[in-house]
Amino acid sequence: MADTPVAATDFAARLSRLEADCLALEAEVAELEQAMGEAFSASSSPEAQGKAQALAKESGQVRARLTRLQGERELVRRLVEATRLGAEEADAELAALAREERDLLAQELAQLDQEAEGDDSDRGAILEIRAGAGGEEAALFAGVLARMYRRYAEVCGWAFEELSLSQNDLGGLREGVFALGAGAARGLRFESGVHRVQRVPVTEAGGRIHTSTATVAVLPEVREVELEIKPQELRIDTYRAGGAGGQHVNRTDSAVRVTHLPTGIVAQCQDEKSQHRNRAQAMAVLRARLFDQMQEQARSAEDQLRRGQVGSGDRSERIRTYNYPQNRVTDHRIGFSLRRLDAVLEGEALAEVFAALTQAESDALSSRA
Repeated sequence: MADTPVAATDFAARLSRLEADCLALEAEVAELEQAMGEAFSASSSPEAQGKAQALAKESGQVRARLTRLQGERELVRRLVEATRLGAEEADAELAALAREERDLLAQELAQLDQEAEGDDSDRGAILEIRAGAGGEEAALFAGVLARMYRRYAEVCGWAFEELSLSQNDLGGLREGVFALGAGAARGLRFESGVHRVQRVPVTEAGGRIHTSTATVAVLPEVREVELEIKPQELRIDTYRAGGAGGQHVNRTDSAVRVTHLPTGIVAQCQDEKSQHRNRAQAMAVLRARLFDQMQEQARSAEDQLRRGQVGSGDRSERIRTYNYPQNRVTDHRIGFSLRRLDAVLEGEALAEVFAALTQAESDALSSRA
């Protein structure tokens, strides 16, 4: 490795980011443990105990992330020190030993980064659902999809957290952003695209079947090390959250909106009472959206690879129809139909659809081999 000021500066900047991330996670753990203690002591009802258990699970996941980042922070700290000694030590022999240690540590860090980038099986996901064509009925259908994914997350044991919701007067979902736990990115990898519903809307007095749509986007969780966002590229605004959440939500500026100035991409979160946690969630959404934009820009260069996948993954691609009168769900990418729509919407039979898609993906990849 060359002795350059740039390398030393890069390591120092990474150390600063890691220290800030660790402090943020430490604060998040403290908040979760406080909320968990309050939930356990507030009531012995099943609902309260269930909330406490969910908080305990989330706390464990955050602690695991903190432990990983603390190990990375210590490695980078040693690397920064070895780099400094290699450049500044007057004794030639000691300087050579420092540079040798620096090179070994840099290799260890590169391996750590490679492992983090290559392991997609445990990635969480940002799930975005938006009403499409069909007015109020489209928003109601978007709400049905959100419930379906929530139920499926329960079946899979994934955390499912609302980050931001925009609803209509009928309780439909204009737009919803959700954070799902480890494994969701891979588990929901087939879901991005246009979902179509055929049914008699609750607002239809004549009994006619209408067709409406909703769009779904599944954005894999992006780890901090994979995408650097400079502080000067961000504008962070706080405001009072509206909607459900009690008086506390409306009394404090706990909601957070983060704008990435170079691209204009915006992410916001108002679900939590803690401004700190809302900011962390908004940053997670922003990283996922930025990473997704980068992938979209590079998609034309990956056409050959994508031919081996099921569907294009394009947001405009109609991927599935949910036909209520026939109790049927059809995935158009593989021509698969299942006459158990009710069970699919409950999250119980969605795995059968995913199994068919997984088999089709495997067959497509085998045919290319």
